[in-house]
Amino acid sequence: MSWFKREKKPIACNGVKKVRFPEGLWTKCQNCSETIYSKEIEKNLNVCPKCDFHFRISAKKRISLILDEGTFVEHDADMQSIDFLDFKDSKSYKERIAAAVAKGNAKEAVICCEGTIDGVPVQLAVLEFSFMGGSMGSVVGEKITRLIERAIERRTPAVIVSSSGGARMQESILSLMQMAKTSAALAKLREHRLPYISVLTDPTTGGVTASFAMLGDVNMAEPKALIGFAGPRVIEQTIRQKLPEGFQRAEYLLEHGMVDIIVHRKDLKQKLSQLIKMLHH
Repeated sequence: MSWFKREKKPIACNGVKKVRFPEGLWTKCQNCSETIYSKEIEKNLNVCPKCDFHFRISAKKRISLILDEGTFVEHDADMQSIDFLDFKDSKSYKERIAAAVAKGNAKEAVICCEGTIDGVPVQLAVLEFSFMGGSMGSVVGEKITRLIERAIERRTPAVIVSSSGGARMQESILSLMQMAKTSAALAKLREHRLPYISVLTDPTTGGVTASFAMLGDVNMAEPKALIGFAGPRVIEQTIRQKLPEGFQRAEYLLEHGMVDIIVHRKDLKQKLSQLIKMLHH
């Protein structure tokens, strides 16, 4: 057996130091794999300038894109979930809530507010995916129900922007009850002939899809948003068949009549304004 060893010293770098770029300076697009200057993506409303892929954005940023400047008024901001079942998996529910709040984006998985869109008063709810995957627990259901009730009381349209993994498992059956609760509130809104526009963003899944997210008078979606109930892998394992290409994406749902329109993020406010003025008399 022959043994090899390096006898020469490594080539010297002649005093050249490695340059370290600040973290977050560049972003790799999940769709086209291009590495892009992060500020360029931010200037483009968090949409990839190369392929138009829509990155997820915070609820606060979404609200600033939709409402007229200076009109934002938040409601029920101090409502927070409690661990009434003393639930624990790998972490306790209390710890998960505390960790989600510590991120600083929101105190719960939805921000409910009112404001105007091109001068027209609206009630707006936006789910925050960074807070436990935008999951719907009893507080989310209550806040959305209150928002719908305010829309009825003040005779304004309601707009809900969804981004969620579905019902919150840590609250068991109480989280599933929110599906019926929010759907019943929307039925009352319809009785009062007030418009409800649902905006589906990536991802909108589970109990949120199975309730208020798909009950809009108009269901709008962002391009390529993942929209469905169960995940693609679960469905494939259940039916033991390969799913069609693009299954559960916004374009597939539009083709099959489950979504009414796909709207680019830069056009969202304008399209909401048009629909509200058309539907609200």
